[in-house]
Amino acid sequence: MKFRQKQPEEVNVNLTPLIDVVFLLLIFFMVSTTFTKETHLQIDLPEAEGEVVDAQVEVVEVVINVEGGYSVNGNGLINNQPETLRRAIVDQAGDNRKLPFIISADADTPHQAVVTVMDVAGRLGFASLSITTQKHQAEQ
Repeated sequence: MKFRQKQPEEVNVNLTPLIDVVFLLLIFFMVSTTFTKETHLQIDLPEAEGEVVDAQVEVVEVVINVEGGYSVNGNGLINNQPETLRRAIVDQAGDNRKLPFIISADADTPHQAVVTVMDVAGRLGFASLSITTQKHQAEQ
C-alpha cells in the first residue's frame, strides 16, 4: 500500500488584524493629542525724550472699590445704581463731554461694576475713556 505524503501546509501570518490595530492606535493618538499654537509677537516700543508737563486738566474720574462701590472725583455715591452714577457724572462734567473719563478699579472689582461705568459713560457721550493701571510691585 502506498501512502501519500501529506503536503505540509504553508505557514503564514495574517497581517490584516495587526494592521487594523496599528491603524486604530494611530487614529486614537491623533485625535487625543492636543496641539498648542503659541505665537509670540515681539515689538520695540518707541522712546521719547522731553520733560514732563504737569498740565492738569479737568477730568471725570470714577473709582470703583473691591465691593463695586463708586466714587466720582472723590465723592462717594450712596448706592451702586446706574442712575445714581449717571447723575453724579453729569454733576461733575456738566455739558462738557470732551473731558477725559478715567476709570480706576480695584484688581478684585467685579467685572459688572466696570462694565456699568463704561456703559453709563458711553450713553452720556464721553469719547475719551481710559482705564488706569499700576505697575507690578517688582517693576517699580
